[in-house]
Amino acid sequence: MVRMAEQQNYANHVRRVPGFLAVLFVLLVTTIGAGVNLYESWGNHDRLYSAALILVLSICTIVALFYGRIFALKAQDRAIRAEENLRSFVLTGKLLDPKLEPAQIAALRFACDTQFPDLAKQAAAQTMVPVDIKKAVINWRADWHRV
Repeated sequence: MVRMAEQQNYANHVRRVPGFLAVLFVLLVTTIGAGVNLYESWGNHDRLYSAALILVLSICTIVALFYGRIFALKAQDRAIRAEENLRSFVLTGKLLDPKLEPAQIAALRFACDTQFPDLAKQAAAQTMVPVDIKKAVINWRADWHRV
């Protein structure tokens, strides 16, 4: 969802996905219920296999959900690193400092072109944490596409 009318800033840049949180909640409740079902089925060999299977499938679904989220974020971090390296090269004639961590580079993407080179140098020299980098941005460059 692209929101052009609203100015992005430090206070509103975090994107929450309610559907993801709702699915995670349902999966956690299902896994707890499956664990209770397995416990209740322990002496009943007719139900034990299916109860164990439901619990294992619930756990596997949660793990798959987290891997899917982590893999998507890693791919975005790689794209952001490439974009910001290109941006740095265009603005300064140099690539970003290799000391910068992926989270620092992701935070730097919010800096406007005039502030970006100096903030990138400062972030590398002082090993600034991403929160401090974002707070140091004066003119925010919006990124509505990060998920």
